[in-house]
Amino acid sequence: AAAFKPEEARSPPAVPLPPPPVSKFKIALCQLSVTADKERNIAHARRAIEEAAGKGAKLVLLPEIWNSPYSNDSFPQYAEDIEGGADSAPSYSMLSEAARSLQITIVGGSIPERSGEHLYNTCCVFGADGRLKGKHRKLHLFDIDIPGKITFMESKTLTAGQHPTIVDTDVGCIGIGICYDIRFQELAVLYAARGAHLLCYPGAFNMTTGPLHWELLQRARAVDNQLFVATCSPARDTGAGYTAWGHSTLVGPFGEILATTEHEEAILIEEIDYSLIELRRSNLPLQKQRRGDLYQLVDIQR
Repeated sequence: AAAFKPEEARSPPAVPLPPPPVSKFKIALCQLSVTADKERNIAHARRAIEEAAGKGAKLVLLPEIWNSPYSNDSFPQYAEDIEGGADSAPSYSMLSEAARSLQITIVGGSIPERSGEHLYNTCCVFGADGRLKGKHRKLHLFDIDIPGKITFMESKTLTAGQHPTIVDTDVGCIGIGICYDIRFQELAVLYAARGAHLLCYPGAFNMTTGPLHWELLQRARAVDNQLFVATCSPARDTGAGYTAWGHSTLVGPFGEILATTEHEEAILIEEIDYSLIELRRSNLPLQKQRRGDLYQLVDIQR
């Protein structure tokens, strides 16, 4: 096996999996209904976070674009200046205050962010002290055209992010992607090589690709990298301009579905046991079997 140079399959070499700060904890996936009323969406998300924390969740994951309708017309109207302070970013401020007061980690789904002349689809991660620990701007924009089914071009209004985001939190090392990011396995491999225990993907797959690809992609990212994958979607609204598939899910490092929900609004709470990562990696020692003599993933920014 050493002749295959597995340590050279990732450049720089993969870091050893860091010991997580906790071995077990509860995660909550808050599959929320979204309306055109931004104040209502913010208050509704706050209540869901409180309910999840009350049931023991130490990590709460929200959906993609939970404070706004999912449309190019809405993104500029609902966008927040995250760096501009409380008045210019009420969704951001609520998440920060909720994390601090409830003493939990929040992966805040995503919201439209305004920065200068650019708009981004942005996920903010808050620690239990309420401080921002990481900000992920969607790297791969959702530009898709399936005739007779769905056409959407995020690039009409949004700008792509430039940096992968991996965050050390009180509940482990978390790699962040947003929806379409899950289709690009290189990002997940990069996060695994940087020592992630868990990948979180707030997303809003649609009624065309959702039934075919949503669960498939989550399980693929988990089993390929032998770590946990959590996704969170908005609840389905058939009267909306964009209809989400729903089915928020937690997948284990063997590709097993640990918990999932249907398309209605729901708060899904499940335990994550990080010891399963080492178990599965010892069962299937992929890290020692990669063919570094044949291929290599290069983490350019690292």
